[in-house]
Amino acid sequence: MGYHESEHTKNVRDWKEVFDFLTKDPSFLPASPETEDDEIRTLSNQWPETPPQFSLLMLVREVCQTYAREVEKLGYKLLELISLSLGLPSNRLNGYFEDHTTMMRLNHYPPCPCPELALGVGRHKDAGALTIVAQDAVGGLQVRRKLDEVWVPVKPTPNALVINVGDTIQVWSNEAYESVEHRVVVNSERERFSIPVFFFPSHYVMVKPLEELVNEGNPPKYKPYNFGKFFVARNRSDYKKLEVQNIQISDFKII
Repeated sequence: MGYHESEHTKNVRDWKEVFDFLTKDPSFLPASPETEDDEIRTLSNQWPETPPQFSLLMLVREVCQTYAREVEKLGYKLLELISLSLGLPSNRLNGYFEDHTTMMRLNHYPPCPCPELALGVGRHKDAGALTIVAQDAVGGLQVRRKLDEVWVPVKPTPNALVINVGDTIQVWSNEAYESVEHRVVVNSERERFSIPVFFFPSHYVMVKPLEELVNEGNPPKYKPYNFGKFFVARNRSDYKKLEVQNIQISDFKII
């Protein structure tokens, strides 16, 4: 947790710098993606040092934490609505978040001298359940339309949030909901800021299609996988270039 500027998406470095912090501090994740490794790692926030004369930094920290708590409430409300839309009790998904690993990120995309050669974030789908995004007026977020695979700009709307469904909801719903492929383009003139909150379940949750949603006519489309192990495997490839593509839920697809 904390500041970094060397994140990769699909083995390509992103044109951005970020500050990450957990909404539940500390949080816990597996130490490695290896199945036989049972070690659990403790994650804690790393805030900038704030001497008394820098009271503004303390205020920024308090505002960020307050905002994260309120967005977390929204995340639970959205989970309730998704559950109801699937014909399930409103609290059906809540138990998966008892020890959640939800994270908030402050993104800064500087102007890029060669925007045609770079992306703020390369094309990807989010690993968690939901991503709730606040963005400024500059724009740059794009989603890939499934029908024709065209990249469509997500036009910034004042006082509105962007909600991305992630891989975890896609698996739980057995593809009644689909994870959104998206990316961020950059420009040569204006910097861009965005604040996503990644709503992640507990590290020990086994992600699989919900029992109530599968039957003979709609069999499970995914094999179970451990969220923490999946996330750690994905996260490792975010900070170094690998010879292989990072793990995706398609690796657990039942053909």
